[in-house]
Amino acid sequence: MFDELFGRAELKERIETLEDEKADLQDRLEAERERRKDAVTDRQAAERRVNELEDRITQLRDRIDRLEDGEQTLSYRRRERLAGERVGDVLDRLASLEGQPESVLTAVVADDHRIPDALREGFGERAALISRAAPCLAVTDDAGMVSAAFDIPNPPEPFARWSDGVELERSWFEPTGRFTLALVRSDLFAMGVYEGRERTAFHGFDSELKSNHSKGGFSQSRFERIRDGQIDTHLGRCQEALAERPGDAPLFVVGERSVLGAVSDAADATAAVDATGEPEPALEQAFEDFWTVTLYGI
Repeated sequence: MFDELFGRAELKERIETLEDEKADLQDRLEAERERRKDAVTDRQAAERRVNELEDRITQLRDRIDRLEDGEQTLSYRRRERLAGERVGDVLDRLASLEGQPESVLTAVVADDHRIPDALREGFGERAALISRAAPCLAVTDDAGMVSAAFDIPNPPEPFARWSDGVELERSWFEPTGRFTLALVRSDLFAMGVYEGRERTAFHGFDSELKSNHSKGGFSQSRFERIRDGQIDTHLGRCQEALAERPGDAPLFVVGERSVLGAVSDAADATAAVDATGEPEPALEQAFEDFWTVTLYGI
């Protein structure tokens, strides 16, 4: 009676109506978020497939070049992806290799398909396999007991020399000291400051991108311009975040191959990785991918 007298009944009905409307909008919002998430997942899967195809095309072109040059088809004896403690174990074995002066060849080979004379001397015709693995560290000895190459997450300047042991630095292959690792995708940024494997600081964000084009909406060209503008804005935020990183530590930038060039001017090393998801777990995945080393048996 009092509710009707003071108009509270009508207000309560209005509140119930608004609550129902709010619940409906929340359901629609959640459905839209799921749709966008699915679209982003589809796009990221397509990007991974593009990267795989690019790698395969490069391999096939190299093979064609070798066949056209009349070169015998060569293959690696084995491949192994080394991660975590396994990297350290293998490096320990390399460090234990000792011999007479100028009995062990160590070379860091750049990704320019040029093979130093020392590598041709040490590996013979199989030096072509070093070129295919580059950028890498190559190791052999004059007795042929060791013949291997390793890709290098943090490569130094190229060199090739004979000595009485393997010449390498742990920081080329393992997270040591203080450094910054940043993951950059067209819709995501994540950056961590590390002491070895321990992360001491984190900063990350993601950006919404127009995920698809439907008939009856924008034209395809306008859709692409809008999306490109969103990516440019996102990359601008990434560059600003990178500028605020600690300036006294090496910077490693990883992520989508298509955007690395826009943000990697100050990077000490870069790498394409497929890490996806929310910024923090994506950075953890990128960290492991970046510091994973491939061993090639030559």
